[in-house]
Amino acid sequence: MPSDNETDLALLEELRRGRDTALNELMVRWQRPFLSFAYRYVQSEEDARDLVEELFVRVYKNRDRFKEGTKFSAWAFTSLSNLCKNFERWRRRHPAFGKDSLTDDMSQADRAAHPLANTGDGLPPDQEALNRERIEIVKDAINKLPHDLRVTLLLYQYEGLSYKEIGEVVGCSVKGIETRLYRARKALKVILSSRIGPSGDIWGDAE
Repeated sequence: MPSDNETDLALLEELRRGRDTALNELMVRWQRPFLSFAYRYVQSEEDARDLVEELFVRVYKNRDRFKEGTKFSAWAFTSLSNLCKNFERWRRRHPAFGKDSLTDDMSQADRAAHPLANTGDGLPPDQEALNRERIEIVKDAINKLPHDLRVTLLLYQYEGLSYKEIGEVVGCSVKGIETRLYRARKALKVILSSRIGPSGDIWGDAE
């Protein structure tokens, strides 16, 4: 994930001064982590891409508001998490619109990142199917978390943000982030233990 905020602000300043191609450079820097977060939140590749596109539209519209001292990643992830939340609220009201998936199988990136995934080659078909089933169960369990816990967990577990960086996104202290992660893991453990047994404790003991 990009970590050079000075580069982000320099590009935003160039965008403010009228060099529209600076937005393309920001998109190249940030599109992958933004898509990763949005996809894991809404679990739809097409919708994730639409949400990230909307985020960059907002970046362009707000280009005059980014001043020295702004943390672009915090602003962007805050905006994107709100877009995801609002989209999901809309989708609950329109159940006829279903979810698509990134591929028929789990993406290679998700396989590598997921704690339940076995990335070795040559797994027996029944074991591979079981792994896929467990991953879908975990994704569904994360989707049942309240918004604040889900955002905190996704940013920490999958996007690799520090407690301080997550706090900037969600408007919470470092101690508060620790509490949210504890609550998220505990809630997941309860949900998963009823479906996949003791292996529901996928990220360490919540106690």
